[in-house]
Amino acid sequence: MRTDNSQHLLAATRRRSDRARQQVEEALKQLGQTTQPVTISELARRSGVSRSWLYTQPDLLEQFQQRKVPAKMAPTGPDVRASEASIQRRLELAHKRIRQLTDENKRLEERLARAHGALREARH
Repeated sequence: MRTDNSQHLLAATRRRSDRARQQVEEALKQLGQTTQPVTISELARRSGVSRSWLYTQPDLLEQFQQRKVPAKMAPTGPDVRASEASIQRRLELAHKRIRQLTDENKRLEERLARAHGALREARH
């Protein structure tokens, strides 16, 4: 008969969970000192735990929500905004894509018109 080792597994699980909680709490302290908005993904990455594990810890999630920087308090200076050149480049790319889609629509409309014409001829 095998001996029951489940108490050792439970103890190891508790230690691992306690260690993870300590890592998250330490990461929360560090992130609480920044003015940047923080996500659960960032908290998980910094603390070395999985996001899914964090979502199973309501007390840690509550601490996260209390320390989270609201979007309206996030910095909005020039270092956060896109540069004029970046905006101009995105606008040029958007116009190019619109031209491509317009041309493709014209080609498809012409093919559809030809197909309808061929169907009409086939019926008569």
